[in-house]
Amino acid sequence: MKIAIVSYNKQEKFSQGIVNDEDADLIRFLTGKGLNVVPTIWNDENVDWNSFNVAIIKSPWDYHNHLTEFLNWLNKLEKLNVKVLNPVEIIKWNSHKKYLKDIANKGLPVIPSEYLAKGATLDHRFFDLFGTNKLVVKPCVSAGAQNTITVDLINYQERIEEIGQLLKAEDYIVQPFVEEIKNGEWSFLFFNGKYSHCSLKTPKQGDFRVQHYHGGSISYPTPNPLHIEQAEIYVKSLPVATLYARVDGVVINDSFKLMELELIEPYLFLNGDFNLLENYYRALMALIS
Repeated sequence: MKIAIVSYNKQEKFSQGIVNDEDADLIRFLTGKGLNVVPTIWNDENVDWNSFNVAIIKSPWDYHNHLTEFLNWLNKLEKLNVKVLNPVEIIKWNSHKKYLKDIANKGLPVIPSEYLAKGATLDHRFFDLFGTNKLVVKPCVSAGAQNTITVDLINYQERIEEIGQLLKAEDYIVQPFVEEIKNGEWSFLFFNGKYSHCSLKTPKQGDFRVQHYHGGSISYPTPNPLHIEQAEIYVKSLPVATLYARVDGVVINDSFKLMELELIEPYLFLNGDFNLLENYYRALMALIS
């Protein structure tokens, strides 16, 4: 069996601050287990995808800037009968942030969200709707806090033109700014539906973005077992099994609340840890054996 570990043409801004080359660690580990794994780039025209039995969508971190091309490529893999992990249907669903509405409609706790279609305008009503004086506005197809803006009652008039220009290009999601993000965003990792480990990403002083390339820091505290159980519910709500799922959210009044369910290309915080790599391997074998 030949397995593609799918990545992208590396860009420094995405890898800045990362100590471990997670893909390289994973490939070495899986190779050591006797698997035939090959590093690939999703939009490399020289790759013969027909030669692979399985394609693991690991780190195509630029997919959001080439979404149509990316989805067409996934369709191609399906036509070639290549098993894709995570499944194509899940990736398509997860690629647009309206998936959060689907999750909320199941009665699961999600940060309140409203949507602005391409060409729409942001108006003042969202402050009253969410009962807040500060909003977060971000693209519905995005990663790494790209084009993510905060707007409050004071700077609303200053930022409305900038936001209007962004809305000319794509759909946006509007959410209340969650003050608890300053305490950090929890990431719970699940492999084939089973909890593996977690991390806490904390923004730098004066910022709200938790990504390492925006100055955020990463720690590995022991989580409250209740929060693990609460995070697991989102994974259990999925219609099909996934090799990996990263459940990102904040703790509000001692209860976990979802910000993002990452099913396409999340960093997994494996950190070269044998036990975590073993968790990944066992989940993979369960899905391809």
